[in-house]
Amino acid sequence: MPPLPFPPFKLCPCNSKQPYAQCCGPRLSGEQPAQTPEALMRSRYVAYVLQDAAYLLATWHPTTRPAELEVGPQPQWLGLNVRRAAGDTVSFTAHYQERGVRRELRERSTFVQESGKWFYLDGVED
Repeated sequence: MPPLPFPPFKLCPCNSKQPYAQCCGPRLSGEQPAQTPEALMRSRYVAYVLQDAAYLLATWHPTTRPAELEVGPQPQWLGLNVRRAAGDTVSFTAHYQERGVRRELRERSTFVQESGKWFYLDGVED
């Protein structure tokens, strides 16, 4: 299933307060790779919002990447708060709603850079 479209002039779903076309849009379209782990984490959050499984798999390190990934309309992603970004680690809270109940995912994600490109390695709840 192709990812959902997103208007380039609207604020990016990653909560950067920048237009999508100047934030995560170029990463998801493949025009510009993420330059930092935080930028990759933000674009991956947007990929979940837009149901872009291909981008998620492409930015997941091959040693930890699942063979398949299905993303859909549930959960409904409501917002992102980056709590800390340092080195190869990003701590964040993602707010979502599932079956009418608001929840949050708190994670500390680890990223690795290979051949100048960042990949999501793994994450632990925190």
